[in-house]
Amino acid sequence: MEILETAAILLLCALALLVLFEPGLDYRVSPPDLPLDSPEFVRLLGEVANSGVHRAASSEVLTNGRHFYAAELAAIDAARASVHVEAFIFHPSAIADRFLAALTARARQGVKVRVIVDAIGSMPTPDAYFAGLRAAGGEVVWYQPIRWYTLKRFNNRSHREVIVIDGTVGFVGGAGISAHWDGGQAGEAAWRDTMLRVTGSVVAGLQTCFIENWLEATGEILTGPDTFPPAPAVDAGAPALTVISVPSPARSSRARVLFQVLLASARSSIDINSPYFVPDASVRRELIRAAGRGVRVRVITPGAANNHPTARRASRRRYGDLLRAGVGIHEYQPSMIHAKILVVDGTWAVVGSTNFDSRSFALNDEVNMAVMDPPLAARLLADFARDAAASLKIDYEEWTRRPARERVLAWLGTFLERQE
Repeated sequence: MEILETAAILLLCALALLVLFEPGLDYRVSPPDLPLDSPEFVRLLGEVANSGVHRAASSEVLTNGRHFYAAELAAIDAARASVHVEAFIFHPSAIADRFLAALTARARQGVKVRVIVDAIGSMPTPDAYFAGLRAAGGEVVWYQPIRWYTLKRFNNRSHREVIVIDGTVGFVGGAGISAHWDGGQAGEAAWRDTMLRVTGSVVAGLQTCFIENWLEATGEILTGPDTFPPAPAVDAGAPALTVISVPSPARSSRARVLFQVLLASARSSIDINSPYFVPDASVRRELIRAAGRGVRVRVITPGAANNHPTARRASRRRYGDLLRAGVGIHEYQPSMIHAKILVVDGTWAVVGSTNFDSRSFALNDEVNMAVMDPPLAARLLADFARDAAASLKIDYEEWTRRPARERVLAWLGTFLERQE
């Protein structure tokens, strides 16, 4: 018996080491010789990312909480059939109270209200917080609650932030429902973030994303007309993909395929907003190659106002070879910047929940909206320019003189980097 117990402990330790230290895939891609705005490239991107090509009839960029919360609440108030909310972060706060009041009012009117909340991302939220919504007929479920039978999946979280109204209006991005985005918490400024409001056939992909996690949380497959209304008579608008990403046992993910192919295919510019910019060797290699072929590469990531200091140190540890290659790295100064955006060649715009780190690419459930739409890209780049103007551009020589304490802490934190 003692031998078996020792073997079991050693096995658990080995599994823990694999979770913490298993290297990521060494992604490589030969970019297709196709214009990024060509139907052939759109089709190829959809196929390699395993996402159907649909249309975004409209795409509205909503900058910062006062804009995206107002739009989301207005859409909920206008719902007639269903409201689906999936949130990694749904924390008790004044803004969360407003969402609960709006959702409860819709449920009382017979609208199907369904909410998925990640059990770890929203750990500060008691289940009783949703009692009034449930009493009104709404349904609230926890994704991967902490149970003995979920321990083997503990590291898989739903990092998605999605709202779908009547199956026809969708919101996607990186912002949850919390005081972080609603004027800030005590001692901090409101977080800078972006959500995208979309209509058109591409919304069906966001609905599919929601029902995937709803199935995993409840066992129920949603198929009713409140979930998938009739398709629009005319499917017009910009080509768009909803890339639904889940980790695979072999470490690949659709989100990573989407990002890797777009980075490799860039011909003029790559602009990245990422709150946790911890690129692995494959991403760094692709960015360096892009800079080497004359692509302007710019990154905006948080400065000192980062809610994960370990992630910031891990990010800064990786700046060196990127800076030497000519990649422009800017650290945002006014507050935490949480926007998750990629714009390539001023043509493709990606807005979603994925960070440039191992957790998003290999461990979390994520979702990204990729739209081939120059006007949308231009709107996002206008925000990028304002954010860059409020950022500190990192100089290579100055970076080499960063404090010894930062270097040591970054080295000590390497084993946690996959978990950030």
